[in-house]
Amino acid sequence: MPKFIYGYMISGICLFLEGCFRHTWLLLELCGYRKMIHDMKDITDVQSGRARLLSFDGGGIRGLFALQYAKRIESLLRTKTGNPELVLADHFHYIGGTSTGAIIAAFLSWGLATEEIEILYRQNAIAMFQKSGWTKRYTSHKFVAAGLTDFLQNFFVEEDGSAATFGSDRLKTLLLIVTRNASTGSPWPLSNNPDAKYNNPDSPGNNLQIPLWQLVRASTAAPTFFPPEILEVKGEAGEKMVFAFEDGGVTPFNNPAYLMKIMATLPEYNLGWKTGADRMSIVSIGTGGMKLGRGNRFFLDVLSQAKNLPSSLIGSFQQYQDLLCRVHGECRYGPPIDGEIGSLTRPSENSQYLYARYDKIFSPEDLKTAEAVTKQGFTLDNLELMDFLCECGAAHAEQVVKLEHFDEV
Repeated sequence: MPKFIYGYMISGICLFLEGCFRHTWLLLELCGYRKMIHDMKDITDVQSGRARLLSFDGGGIRGLFALQYAKRIESLLRTKTGNPELVLADHFHYIGGTSTGAIIAAFLSWGLATEEIEILYRQNAIAMFQKSGWTKRYTSHKFVAAGLTDFLQNFFVEEDGSAATFGSDRLKTLLLIVTRNASTGSPWPLSNNPDAKYNNPDSPGNNLQIPLWQLVRASTAAPTFFPPEILEVKGEAGEKMVFAFEDGGVTPFNNPAYLMKIMATLPEYNLGWKTGADRMSIVSIGTGGMKLGRGNRFFLDVLSQAKNLPSSLIGSFQQYQDLLCRVHGECRYGPPIDGEIGSLTRPSENSQYLYARYDKIFSPEDLKTAEAVTKQGFTLDNLELMDFLCECGAAHAEQVVKLEHFDEV
């Protein structure tokens, strides 16, 4: 065959392939895939003018109470946007939590609606709070870890069924999980910020490789309630390290709101979001609480003092973190801090962010209502309180939550 015929054949094949490519790309364009490729979300990039942070306290089964504030926010945002499918991961850029708050935060960052999370809590509560045998119940931990571990391990998986890691692209926002390294005695606030020091993909000690379920479980390992989570990690040089982790509530960050602000803005955390009321907002959500004073019981025995000490310290830390948020931000809503400074809800010219704190001290009437449905006390593990917590939380959320507290309407 003459050589010029080969030339024509080759040219024809090239033109044919070019045409196929163009038509294929056009088809992709029509289907929206090209836009999807170019619009893939960088979770560190604040698309709107204001970075939006959402924080959840720890508090056991009272996480159901906190969820009602989140449900109200979600409902208001759906009405505002006209999008009935909106979830909080569509609105907030950084979601964080401690203990039960870490469970909620992880579910929200995963893209779940608040109603779905409430259903998961209710369906798995009994499994999560499986009691230990009598010996361990009184010498080590009240509950076994198996139920909670299975629940988290079976949920946080990739599409192919493999365990989702902390660096999973199924997380739609930045996520903060607070736990405590009991082996070293130090708080471990972990973020999936890909630019964070210990998230370097070239380092063998990359925290983004840790299974997500295990970090959530570590944040919920409350001493005396659950055994610690034993986690194997690698050092910066690749050396094997094994640590025991326990509930982040025994750090100063059971309320992690101000910690989130620091990790979003401090240069050493390699995120560098801008501050200012027009550049950042923080919503901090509590799990409800009771007055911790002992009234006219001026003297207590040693056992009573030891029993009251953890809740007293955690409550004080929570209030201090809330105070820090109000001092440095423009607080648009929050219950009073104390009788001297009040709620600090006022305009602030030099505020670093807008701030709202949603929480409630249960009134004597609330506690009387709770007593009508349970005789087990107002404890963090009393599952008989679930209906009460949802109903009380929903009523309070409808009364107090407003979009103008943390966003422009």
